[in-house]
Order: sequence, then structure tokens, then C-alpha cells
Amino acid sequence: MVIRVGTYNVRSMYDDNAALARVVRAMAPDVLCVQEAPRLLRWRRRRAWLARAAGLRIVTGRRWGGVAVMAGPGTRAVHAESHLLRPFAGLERRGVAIAVVERDGVALTVASVHLDLRAAARLCHAVEIMGLAQDVSRRFGAPLVLAGDVNEQPGGPTWDYLTRTLADCYPLAPRGDGLTFTARRPGKRLDAVLAAPGVAVRSCGGVDAAAADLRAATDHLPVLAELLAAPPGGERLAG
Repeated sequence: MVIRVGTYNVRSMYDDNAALARVVRAMAPDVLCVQEAPRLLRWRRRRAWLARAAGLRIVTGRRWGGVAVMAGPGTRAVHAESHLLRPFAGLERRGVAIAVVERDGVALTVASVHLDLRAAARLCHAVEIMGLAQDVSRRFGAPLVLAGDVNEQPGGPTWDYLTRTLADCYPLAPRGDGLTFTARRPGKRLDAVLAAPGVAVRSCGGVDAAAADLRAATDHLPVLAELLAAPPGGERLAG
């Protein structure tokens, strides 16, 4: 069973929201991890608008931290929790949104993350997130998928730490060039979907949406991974 997991930094919905909704609809995700979800004026209403306009529903996500998990039709939320991460003086407060979702008998633990611009905080939060998310994964017996804006390119210390446990989905079955920032002039791969052993990757990369919408919607490009995981008691798939 294929589960489509997407990640998208929406820049607080400061840009063209109609284009943003069209891009998310083109993704057709079963699960969407959102970063820079609105946190200020009318934040609940604005998040709800995006979910509704894209045909999704909100599963979890606190105001502060700016991360959320949304689910599409046919995807059931089994469990949801959100956490603020360790504060660092002078830096933006970060968080993690974690959901256990089930589709056609297949369950995944999905964590939406947005790591810091400062390297020390980025790595510290990655360690904290993995502890929280792996605990949920073990409790529910659902393989972990971590998706979000790493704010670091592959080969950096945070990527190296995360990929000791999780596979970077893009190189396993790449679609497109993988570059996600900036949306207008893509030159860096900052956004990723990472998956635990037991999850196979059919494809991972860019989204087939109108180029004008991708440029207008936000300053990042989305990433969509088509993942296959074994149902409980079923044969495990090679990652």
C-alpha cells in the first residue's frame, strides 16, 4: 500500500495563498507535514483555511513552533501530539508535531520538523526530536517518517545524525533534481523526507504543479515521497 507523505514550508502563508492551495492539491498527499504554519494573527483560521482549501484536515500542531501535520481523505489519525523543544536564548522557539496515521491497514508515525538556522541548536533539536518520535513509533508499532525543513544541506552534521537511523528518501528513488530552496531559484536541498527501515520508497522529489504556482506560493519547494510499508504482521519491505 502506497502512502504519499509530503512536506512543505509555507512561509506563514505570507505569499499567494490561492497558489499555495493549488500546489498542495496537486501533491494530493495522504499526509502533509507543514513548516512555518501561521502563528500570529488569526493563526487558527489561516491554518484551517489552508487545510480546507487543499482538501485536508489538521491532525496536530501547536501555535508556537510553527509545525503541523495534516491528513487527506481516507487517512485516519490514530494518535497526535505536539511538543515545544529546548529553548535557546535569542533563537526562534522550535517544535515538533507527531502523528500516528493509518491508511488501508498500514500505520506510520509521521513527525513534522523545522530545524534551526544555527548549527548547535539544529543538532540538539534533532536529537530531542528523534527521542520523542521514536518513543511514539515504538509505542504504536508504526515505522517513523520524519519530514521537514532541515535548514542544512546533505552532508552536514545534522543530516549525518538523522541518516544514521533514517534513510534519506530522495536518493533512493529520485524524482527531479531534489533542490528545494529558493522556490524561484532552486540551489539548495534543505527539505527532506526520511524514513525508517521497513519502509520502501517508490519515489521522492518534486511535485507536478504549475511552475508559476510553485514560485508564487512560498519560498520553498515541496517534497513528496511515495512510501510503501508492510501492514502489521506482514512481510517487512527493504528500505
